[in-house]
Amino acid sequence: MRPAHPYAGRRAVLATMHGKEAAIRAPFRDGLGLDVTTPDHIDTDVFGTFTGEIRREKGIKETAVAKARLGMALTGLSIGIASEGSFGPHPEIPIIAADMELMVLIDDERGVVLSEALISEETNFAHIEIEPDSEMDAFLARVKFPDHGLIVAPNMPTHSEWSFIKGIVEKAQLMEAVKAAARHSSDGMAFVQTDMRAHLNPSRMCVLEKLAEQLVDRLKMLCPSCDAPGFGRLDVQRGLPCGYCGTPTRWVKAEIFGCESCGLRETRDRSDGVQVAKQENCPACNP
Repeated sequence: MRPAHPYAGRRAVLATMHGKEAAIRAPFRDGLGLDVTTPDHIDTDVFGTFTGEIRREKGIKETAVAKARLGMALTGLSIGIASEGSFGPHPEIPIIAADMELMVLIDDERGVVLSEALISEETNFAHIEIEPDSEMDAFLARVKFPDHGLIVAPNMPTHSEWSFIKGIVEKAQLMEAVKAAARHSSDGMAFVQTDMRAHLNPSRMCVLEKLAEQLVDRLKMLCPSCDAPGFGRLDVQRGLPCGYCGTPTRWVKAEIFGCESCGLRETRDRSDGVQVAKQENCPACNP
């Protein structure tokens, strides 16, 4: 009989104030038997907001770790989970928008921090500058309103005390917000943007669920040396040789797998079986 996973029957805290447990709890419960709880009265906005009132001072992974640590401090649990997202041009296809998410799991008993990242094109991230009473139905359809929330602000605020109007999910509320924002903008226009907070963005929730499943799959892999959860790919080794002249390229040559708990490392060939790079990717053949 297969032994239970080391996290089966354990509890972990998910640091969120935006309902991410709706997407994240089930994968950890069903995949690992890990019970995910959320703390009361946690304020993760102190680490930064999408609208910029509070600037994110740290990188995406550092911020996610800080969130998880806050949840662990509030609950006293030794396992913490958190995620952090960023939205903008796709890193490989800049003409389209992307949702870039990272999720961490901290296990203080084993002294490890595990993370997985996911870049998804499945996002409604967008904005528009608009005058009151202007036609915006095409934009609203594209951003999946009202199932997804919106945020409104003056396009060019006349004073710094203006507060963003967030969480808009009704057409009448949106029209009033646009008029109010335009009155406080020097160009008479409102800036309407998608609300990317998870509880108001079902598209993002779907990405978070996929990322949670990805992290769970990683945690299912136990270290062949110490049986700790999370044995997986930690890094890559570049230098795949050109198939024509043999010159090393920037393409991945091998993958480095390992355990964050005991330090075991293994270098493996690419999982897709590719052994040489194409000539057009070679710095010597195609400088």
